[in-house]
Amino acid sequence: MSDKYFLDTNVLIYSFDENDANKAKRASELIRQALATNNGVVSYQVVQEFFSFALRKAADPMTTREAEGYLYQVLRPLLSIHSSPVLFAEALHLHARYQLAWYDSLIVAAAIQARCDLLYSEDLQSGQRFGRLQVKNPFV
Repeated sequence: MSDKYFLDTNVLIYSFDENDANKAKRASELIRQALATNNGVVSYQVVQEFFSFALRKAADPMTTREAEGYLYQVLRPLLSIHSSPVLFAEALHLHARYQLAWYDSLIVAAAIQARCDLLYSEDLQSGQRFGRLQVKNPFV
């Protein structure tokens, strides 16, 4: 077992949620822990999805300068899984085997590729396993 864990996009988004203080606090704790221990992982997809939200969809969208600061202070240190044919092939396999949505398949494939034991997400069934990878909803 490793101590590595994967943070899905919703964890990053909830760290900015002004409408749910409990989720914001828990998400911020996970991100701080990820940075402090170097055990947290995100993928290129998480970065893309986060900026899609943060720059346009957030109640108070980030400025380009704020986004750049967040990229270098938070996302870049956690980013270790990039797009590749191997990642896509694994995602296709997971999609077929578990009937996952395509983007969920990419997240699970990235967490597996990073050799994570936990995938923190509320988008998948908490407790579900993909080999040694287990999904955990950090907000329940």
